[in-house]
Amino acid sequence: MGGLNIVMIFFRLKKVKQITKYILWSILSIFIAISYLTFIIKPYELSTEGIDFLLFVFYGHGIFFVGSIIGLVIAFLFVLLDVFYLRKKLVNKKNSMLIRFSVLLVISVFIVVLHYLLEKAIDLI
Repeated sequence: MGGLNIVMIFFRLKKVKQITKYILWSILSIFIAISYLTFIIKPYELSTEGIDFLLFVFYGHGIFFVGSIIGLVIAFLFVLLDVFYLRKKLVNKKNSMLIRFSVLLVISVFIVVLHYLLEKAIDLI
């Protein structure tokens, strides 16, 4: 019975490690999305007077919330691709992290182009 418990503990630790990796990839994708929004929207100049300060607060919250949503979409697509395709292809590869990061950037570029087309070209967002 003791050997079975060790196997179960190892299995749980492996799952916790995988979930932790996906959380870190999700945080990176949210950072990429917030950086994208900060890049396309001019930085708001801070003023300490009345309504300008309130607009600055709304600007910061808007970039954070919209960037988080876009980042979570990027993370969702990356996790799906990693679980169903990349993990099987990148077993025991030295540059698997570089390939995963490149895939994350490609997904990010795809989402950025899609967001730009929906917002500027089609005027849907």
